[in-house]
Amino acid sequence: MSCTEGPIPEEREHGENRQVWIILASVLGLAMAFSGLLDLVAKGIPLGFTVPLLNEPATVSMIIYHAVIITIGTYIALLGLKELFVERRFSVEFLMSVAAFGAVYLDFLFEAATVLFLYSLAEYFEGYIEDRARKTIEKLSRFMPDKATIISDGVEKTAEVKEIQPGMTMIVKPGERIALDGAVFEGDSSVDQSLVTGESSPLEKKAGDCVYAGTLNTSGVLKVIVTKGAESTVVSRIVRLVIESRKRKASVERLVDRIARIYVPIVIALAAFTTFAMPRLTGGSFGTWLYRSLILLVISCPSAFIVSIPATIFTAVTVAARKGVLVKGGVYIEKLAKVRSVVFDKTGTLTLGTPVVNSINGDENSDDQALTYAAALERFSKHPLAQTIVKKADERNLNYRKLQVRDVKEVPGKGVMGNVSGVRVVVGNMELMKQQNCDCEQIREIYEKEEHTAVCVSLDKTAVASFCIMDEIRGDAATAVRDLKKDGIHTVMLTGDKREIAEQVAKELGMDEVHSELFPEDKLRILGETKAKYEMVSMVGDGVNDAPALAASDVGIAMGGSKVDAALESADVVLVKDQLSQIPYLIRLSRKTMDIARQNIVASLAVKIALGALGLFGFVPLWFTVASGDDGVTMLLLLNTLRLANVKS
Repeated sequence: MSCTEGPIPEEREHGENRQVWIILASVLGLAMAFSGLLDLVAKGIPLGFTVPLLNEPATVSMIIYHAVIITIGTYIALLGLKELFVERRFSVEFLMSVAAFGAVYLDFLFEAATVLFLYSLAEYFEGYIEDRARKTIEKLSRFMPDKATIISDGVEKTAEVKEIQPGMTMIVKPGERIALDGAVFEGDSSVDQSLVTGESSPLEKKAGDCVYAGTLNTSGVLKVIVTKGAESTVVSRIVRLVIESRKRKASVERLVDRIARIYVPIVIALAAFTTFAMPRLTGGSFGTWLYRSLILLVISCPSAFIVSIPATIFTAVTVAARKGVLVKGGVYIEKLAKVRSVVFDKTGTLTLGTPVVNSINGDENSDDQALTYAAALERFSKHPLAQTIVKKADERNLNYRKLQVRDVKEVPGKGVMGNVSGVRVVVGNMELMKQQNCDCEQIREIYEKEEHTAVCVSLDKTAVASFCIMDEIRGDAATAVRDLKKDGIHTVMLTGDKREIAEQVAKELGMDEVHSELFPEDKLRILGETKAKYEMVSMVGDGVNDAPALAASDVGIAMGGSKVDAALESADVVLVKDQLSQIPYLIRLSRKTMDIARQNIVASLAVKIALGALGLFGFVPLWFTVASGDDGVTMLLLLNTLRLANVKS
């Protein structure tokens, strides 16, 4: 099986663009260095004739300058004209080419070359920084196999992944990546899912378990029934969602776009006014005011915030993705920065959503005995609580499987009974115990005070233990709530559970507010009340049962994990790793993102206003204006964006 190693088309296009800009910058840099050296040591090396049109003595340095500036300036001008005629707007390329040719007209060759050199360098670094973010997501595509082994008419054969349809059977051998989403129907193996879910350790997969495209089979042979075509796999959809997230712009991005469309024409008109009107109004030569208009043109170029704001938002999305958090667009980064309250559903979100035996109440000396006999009997039951008891026995390494079990009888809604190695065992609720005439005095008080689900165990008609079965709280839930409160976020828990259980969980987690015994419509009502009080509210749920509440909140956050497929559909943000601790991290990242976006706008405008005023009165040269006021500040703002990677999770 081969894997796609080469860059995907979009990445290849961006890579080629970067190469063009670095080549242009290198040519300009070498031309400036060589020509400057010739001017310094040999007066440019005079050639003994006058250049037509320019009417100036020809030198080697002058010819090099003109050749390089006119060639590269024309290339950049064509890019600007293409955008002008196709998209009906003036671009940064147009402004830079006008500034460069204007400087050539005034015989400021060094300044003209500097304008183009710094612009080319800035374009290269802009592409480099964006590609770093893009590759975080696109690297997923590189690990997608393009062929897979399938079974057709009982025979193994290799097929193109795009030709494999749902319902077909794949064979995945150790060391191979799984080509398509599917369900294991034969075989056992460990599968490395870090590419999709971020799990650090391989997960055991057996018949009935789901597997995802792009994950690595590390040990046994698996036979997998394909459930999704190539375009519908979880990995394909993750890549598509994050790339498409650039289209869901934050309001600050849309504001920058709107400003740029009217800002540039105004700047061009102002530069034209400076060139032609100022000599008549204030005196001075045409050349002097043309030079100053070029400074105004360059310094007013909006590339710094046009480039840096979208780059900041998209970098935040990709940094979050690298941490296992999928954000569907910049608009949600902006909203998360304003969130003042986070509402959690309890079951499956704050808790694992699967019952566990939390404690065994009764005679401490008979705990293991009661659990052993109960597990021996319950392993023949399909009830979820039965499997919970069996799992607890496995955790304690009890040898319940060696016991002989006979005459198993299950009573729907009450429990199960049977003979285990000669002992009459009854496992169930108090009603079943009474029906079987069991002596329950030892556990009656414990049972009646139990707030969670209680399961009694009777051995030879004497109740010896009561199992407390409850939904286990996630390991990082308390940490997540504490960190949110530390950041000034109000926390709310919603649940359909009874009040006693809800209050116990809320107290353990340190919740600010708890609502219990709720129906789905009650959750929506309370969510609405919370939004009215705190304005911007995020809802965290399991992505499936909580879809209506997720949709009603400002930012819906879904637990991914094994349900990542459904979560991608129902939420604005998906926690692929099922880590609640990523929520406070995401809010901090979002706040930092918007802080950096505002810093970039303010810094850009402040520098441009200051240098624009200085340039208009002739206090700064053109090359310095480009270096510090346009391309220089653009590069600094892009580097400022990289600080987002330092936000700690």
